[in-house]
Amino acid sequence: MDGIADMGGTPGWGPVRPPRRDEPVFEEPWQGRAFALASLSGRIAFGGVNLDAFRHALERLDRAAYLDDGYYGRWLGGAELMLADSAVLAPGAIGARARNLRGEDVEEPPIPEPAVPDYAPSAEGSLRPVDRAPAFAVGERVRTKAMSVPGHTRLPGYARGHTGTVEVVQPAFVLPDTNAHFRGENPQYVYSVRFDSRELWGADAEPFAVTADLFENYLEATS
Repeated sequence: MDGIADMGGTPGWGPVRPPRRDEPVFEEPWQGRAFALASLSGRIAFGGVNLDAFRHALERLDRAAYLDDGYYGRWLGGAELMLADSAVLAPGAIGARARNLRGEDVEEPPIPEPAVPDYAPSAEGSLRPVDRAPAFAVGERVRTKAMSVPGHTRLPGYARGHTGTVEVVQPAFVLPDTNAHFRGENPQYVYSVRFDSRELWGADAEPFAVTADLFENYLEATS
């Protein structure tokens, strides 16, 4: 979907700062707890592990929650949204409980009747077998579809409607666009496609190459 999470290739964010070599996994103790809470929340909300649905929860956060709360703050926001989607928690329940813990006296919403989706992955992980040959071959020129997706997708906005060259044909993976919405796994081959930076950002862009891993459904032949 189009939103604040689709930041790749957009200007105005300043220089990229690589992590320190001695950077800990969690800078503060609460971040480790946020990681654990988000992981558990997904299992409770979906009845199993669905990383695509988790990513879709993150990308639906508003701009302030996505940017101002930091990386693990986003995980907490995503966890709350997943639990609300499945009616494990009522919308606003966590905010009301937090206010009461701070000494305020606010009414907490009633606990709803859970509506956990009927979800069960066909296997562990995301790799899946398919009984067809890849649609594209190494060295082939392909164009990404210029499509606006209302739901989840792994096709970044900056790469839509542009032409590149297939460098690697990877195995088939679960398609995030449908799996995030519990509409089936629909496994597809994934292609590592190499783009020229000037194809993506115009003739004035600094010359370099960008390689994106793209699902078969995102691509079409150039001729």
